[in-house]
Amino acid sequence: MMPGIRALPALSFLILAAACSTGGIDVSQTGPFAPGIDRSAEAVGGVEVGHRLIAAGEFELAIRAFNRAALDRGGFDGEILSGLGTANLGLGRLGQAETLLRRATTEFDPVPEDLNNLGVVLMERGETFEAVQVLRRAFALDDGESTLIRDNLRVALAKTENPDSLDENESQYKLVRRGSSDFLIRTAS
Repeated sequence: MMPGIRALPALSFLILAAACSTGGIDVSQTGPFAPGIDRSAEAVGGVEVGHRLIAAGEFELAIRAFNRAALDRGGFDGEILSGLGTANLGLGRLGQAETLLRRATTEFDPVPEDLNNLGVVLMERGETFEAVQVLRRAFALDDGESTLIRDNLRVALAKTENPDSLDENESQYKLVRRGSSDFLIRTAS
């Protein structure tokens, strides 16, 4: 007898046993299909989507989300400009990031998180003295409560005193977003 034919009764037994099992998809409550869309739920705003995409490292998609949010809001505000600047920084576009973050901090009321991120961009561009001034302003506006801003200020001050004294672990900058999350930008090695 051929080996494939001998295995046929065992295979049919396994199929029948699997069909009789209690496991599998529970079609009694939801059916075998994926759940539908809850059209009565409130949609998440474009700015929040942009922040979530930045946290996931999807900077190009974050830029699109912030641009859509600007269309929905009828223009750019400080939060959208800050998000666009942070996303551009994540992509390594330091010039664009600096321009957007400067606009966010000069055209609108400066927020400590935006000033921190601008300070990070300035440090990345080698403008350490200006970065120290911006980070001091961020630290003062935050009343010294953010350890991330304090750490960035400490790194910037250390760089002004002796740029060669920092090791790679100490020169990791921390971006802060408006809200509850923070982002870590690592220096290229």
